[in-house]
Amino acid sequence: MRIGVPKEIKNNEYRVGLTPASVRELVAHGHQVLVQRDAGSAIGLEDAQYQAAGGELVDNAQAVFERAEMVVKVKEPQPDECAMLRPGQILYTYLHLAPDPEQTAALVKSGAVCIAYETITGAGGGLPLLAPMSEVAGRMAIQAGATYLEKEHGGRGLLLGGVPGVAPAHVLIIGAGVVGTNALQMAVGLGARVTVLDKSVDRLRQLDLVFGNRISTVYSTSASIEEAVLDADLVVGGVLVPGAAAPKLVTRSHISRMKKGAVVVDVAIDQGGCFETSHPTTHTDPTFVVDGVVHYCVANMPGAVARTSTFALNNATIGHALALADKGWKAAMRDNEHLRNGLNICQGQVTYAAVARALDLPYVSADSVLA
Repeated sequence: MRIGVPKEIKNNEYRVGLTPASVRELVAHGHQVLVQRDAGSAIGLEDAQYQAAGGELVDNAQAVFERAEMVVKVKEPQPDECAMLRPGQILYTYLHLAPDPEQTAALVKSGAVCIAYETITGAGGGLPLLAPMSEVAGRMAIQAGATYLEKEHGGRGLLLGGVPGVAPAHVLIIGAGVVGTNALQMAVGLGARVTVLDKSVDRLRQLDLVFGNRISTVYSTSASIEEAVLDADLVVGGVLVPGAAAPKLVTRSHISRMKKGAVVVDVAIDQGGCFETSHPTTHTDPTFVVDGVVHYCVANMPGAVARTSTFALNNATIGHALALADKGWKAAMRDNEHLRNGLNICQGQVTYAAVARALDLPYVSADSVLA
């Protein structure tokens, strides 16, 4: 199979779909890999490394899309990229379609086979291709929050961990999944006062056993969210409903009554965000203020640490990339129900129920497409 790796074009996105090591794996399996020049150069993955791994360099994205049978990316395709997709071509990348009707319509129109990293499941449960970026984003959420709590950046002028004789900042983490757990580790490590909310008592019990009295665990209800948000200096939203739009757990009313100069970091923004006041931002212009509260809603947070993120992502994605290339998408999906769960759009049809429901579109199951 011919596999193409275009250079990412989303604002401040420097990650790349395949590392030279991943290219070497695919070439060893007998596949041809086309890599756009300078696709990874911003993070120290030079063209010469791709050539040494057996990749073929091509001059532009159009050549990648025209020649490749499968396109491997990181972020959702931008409008110009959607226009270059063709019927039957495989697109393997993050998509986050539920809050994005324009992209969904463009991918349906393309006729391509669109596989979303974020809905591929794992044998032990969870979302293994989303997990590494959630780990990065969770840890970055605390870094970003600590920065924007500084007065220079519009915050309350707080040091996250305080100092002897001065209380630390109160960090609230909504959601105790991968994002929340990694945010929790960072916040505790920096000495903050930390509260974590979740609807799973078992998960809260696990965190309590690990962190003990260094954190407060609270069962998530409308009342407990309101109480905690109003007391917090930094709120990290890390809730996820796989493939669907994120629930709006923090309302505009909550935001209006928060401390002035408090910070909210919406890690769920790729799925529409879990704060009612959120809208996507970029690394170039990462924040905005609503009712005196600083909002950090960057839709590709891990892109800021693009080298770390690229290697972490490739560790998770290369196995399924090899299966798709070796077997073709139909056989690979018939053989692996977890990969089949990643099929979001297929040859003009929406094949992921949560996306169809969120956008009020007709739904056709992946099983029926493969039958």
